Amino acid sequence: MNDLALLLTPEGRALLDEVRDTAPAQELAVATRLRRDHPAELVSAALGQARLRQRAVAKFGAEDAGRMFFTPNGVEQSTRTTVATYRARRLAELGVTSVADLCCGIGGDAVALARAGIRVLAVDRDPLTAAVARANAEALGLAGLIEVREADVTEVDTAGYDAVFVDPARRGGRGRVFDPEAYSPPLSWAVETAAGAPRAALKIAPGIPHEVVPDGAEAEWISDGGDVKEAVLWFGTGTPGAVRATLLPGPRTLLGRGLPDPRVRPVGRYLYEPDGAVIRAHLVAEVAEEVGGGLLDATIAYVTADEPRPTPYATGYEITDRLPFNLKKLKALLREREVGTLTVKKRGSAVEPEELRRKVKPQGPNAATVFLTRVAGAPTMLIGHPSG
Repeated sequence: MNDLALLLTPEGRALLDEVRDTAPAQELAVATRLRRDHPAELVSAALGQARLRQRAVAKFGAEDAGRMFFTPNGVEQSTRTTVATYRARRLAELGVTSVADLCCGIGGDAVALARAGIRVLAVDRDPLTAAVARANAEALGLAGLIEVREADVTEVDTAGYDAVFVDPARRGGRGRVFDPEAYSPPLSWAVETAAGAPRAALKIAPGIPHEVVPDGAEAEWISDGGDVKEAVLWFGTGTPGAVRATLLPGPRTLLGRGLPDPRVRPVGRYLYEPDGAVIRAHLVAEVAEEVGGGLLDATIAYVTADEPRPTPYATGYEITDRLPFNLKKLKALLREREVGTLTVKKRGSAVEPEELRRKVKPQGPNAATVFLTRVAGAPTMLIGHPSG
């Protein structure tokens, strides 16, 4: 709290501007120089905050990260701006004008909601975290739309708000928490609170089992740039039981149609690797139907087809070779094709990509992708390149 208070002073803000581009290797020299004219505590706080801002650029972009304030946990646990913006837009499209943001953290989601024109009550029980959220609302010119309250979220009355957004803490003193009832607050409380609101979005870990999803909720898995970021349980959307995978940027959304599992079929000329959000949402069958394909193996989420049918929900590859798993044969084939850039992908194989790359020692001007997988239960290598 003291560090934040120091940084919010005119001297602190000026010092933050001065050290904003300091590289880690320069910190000692910069600190030594600045301590001649500034208190050591303030210099340390400014350099620490500059380091956090640099880390936050990946999630918040350079402009916002350069003005915001962070804690180490805040950088680690906050939502990527692209995802928060998408979620806020969905709420706005549902007619939401006010949201109680419970477990607001450093305020990243509150900022996205406010920028969508939504009035926000942002609540966190940790005094420093709440103070940082308040400082961020002010730093980004959104204090008029964001009220920050330091409180236990389980004691907050949300009756006056159109919707609630709940993001339970999924990290404890020993790292990531996998038991939903060990979240803070527990998932059961969060679900009950969300279900009792006119509309709600509940952020959860993308690995949550489908059987845990409440009957009245819509479940959405979100990826950004191909990386699965989160799952959201939506309440009050008018589509209870719906399942969707949303890919950012875009957004592009694939809705589940309740299709049966795809059939297993022989390897075709093309292989499709579904996006991680599609796989988490159990919507591989929808992708298989789109591309007119089937599975390589009943337990693996690779789709094979005979024709190229581009889809935003999967990356397509043209397969040139199929081999039983054999490193010597793979090495010989890559040498013959003069492959020096080798992308290794795997599903259903215990071999680590870096280990394989080290053993085959690819050399040459060409590129290829090798899939380590199973075909009808047999360990197999499929070699190809991106199609189209």
